Amino acid sequence: MSGFEQGRWRRLHPLSPLVHAGRLLIALAVVAAPSAALGHGAWESLGQLGTVVVLALLGLVAWLVTRWRVDGDDLRIETGLLRRSSLRFPLKQVQAIDIVRPGLARLFGLAELRLRMAGSTGGHARLAYLPAREADRLRRQLLALGQGGVEEPAEPDEERVLLTVPTSRLVAAIFLSRVGLLAAAMLGGLVTIAVVSPSATRGVSGGSIVYALAAVTGLWRRFNGAYRLTVAEAPDGLRLRSGLVATTAETIRPGRVQAIRMVEPLLWRPFGWCRLEVDVAGRQRAEHEGGPERRQLRAVLPVGGRDLAQALLERIVPDAPGERRPPPRLVLLKSPLRYHHLSWGRTDSCVVTTSGRVARTTDWVPLAKVQSLRRVQGPIQRRLHLVTIHLDTAGRNVHAALRDRHVAEADPALGRLVELARAARAAPSSRPTV
Repeated sequence: MSGFEQGRWRRLHPLSPLVHAGRLLIALAVVAAPSAALGHGAWESLGQLGTVVVLALLGLVAWLVTRWRVDGDDLRIETGLLRRSSLRFPLKQVQAIDIVRPGLARLFGLAELRLRMAGSTGGHARLAYLPAREADRLRRQLLALGQGGVEEPAEPDEERVLLTVPTSRLVAAIFLSRVGLLAAAMLGGLVTIAVVSPSATRGVSGGSIVYALAAVTGLWRRFNGAYRLTVAEAPDGLRLRSGLVATTAETIRPGRVQAIRMVEPLLWRPFGWCRLEVDVAGRQRAEHEGGPERRQLRAVLPVGGRDLAQALLERIVPDAPGERRPPPRLVLLKSPLRYHHLSWGRTDSCVVTTSGRVARTTDWVPLAKVQSLRRVQGPIQRRLHLVTIHLDTAGRNVHAALRDRHVAEADPALGRLVELARAARAAPSSRPTV
């Protein structure tokens, strides 16, 4: 199967404006339906029709002024009517390539191709929308070019599935999370008011409708984002597929993971469950992106046992530390709730830290990804001779730190970590981190 021709400008699919405006049009239809049912005047109907026409025209103009092409080892995207913008995205700086298919896009057989770039100022290259088969073919071609391969994309490689999240466990984990407990508390409060004082139910429910919708939206996003999540190992990286209505297929290239985090919420610990997430370099927010798109910390295991998380961790960080050092007893005076969770350990290529007051959080940082190390000592720490060492990476969400270590331990550890980080960045990797 041939790749996309170099240097040739291409347009997005003609139905892209309809998919872009789909959510707004659906929301407008929901708002307009009660007015039509109540038989409101023609002026309101005319205004709603005008809104539809304006949205359609804006989408059509955006489609007409947007084009893209593969130019050497770069992806170029030009857009803009009054102010023309020409963006060049070096493929060697790509951290991950995702294929996103919202519900309306799936209906028309379309998909969005999204490239997440490295660097604090790096943006996201977005091609929304392309035919689904073309998007998958273009993804393989861009991955090959980014890795210095040939222009022609290979046929889909065989992959080895590492895990699939059971739906029943995912539902249970969501309802035992903060969002699930909040939604349950709101529902329980409304039911209690309805039983105790039926006359007050209408007023209370009217004022709570916004919060109820927000809670339901949060629950749905978590469920749809992790539904039937499958993690597979392939030559081009770690492949993640998930979604019920809006589906996502992501490819995290080898060597692009900046840090790994494992979270063990209090209510999950009796079941032995945890959540494993990875942090990928790139900007945290991008223009015109919603909440799910802004999140760079991706759950490669939304919920699962520690054994499963450990097996997946070994694929991402082969040399993860095993032994960890407990905190000094003086930490009981400063942070009694955090004391039992504090620890850290290292090997010559990786550092692990644990922390948390209610939920236990464990962070792994490959030393080759460390951008800087910071020694921080607050006023209480100075009196107790404690210090915190922060490990900064190009990621934005995982902030690993050796918290509240005694000065006699922290200062030699800082010097040694600087040497190891410098050596890890200079040494060629025999087995790149996913």
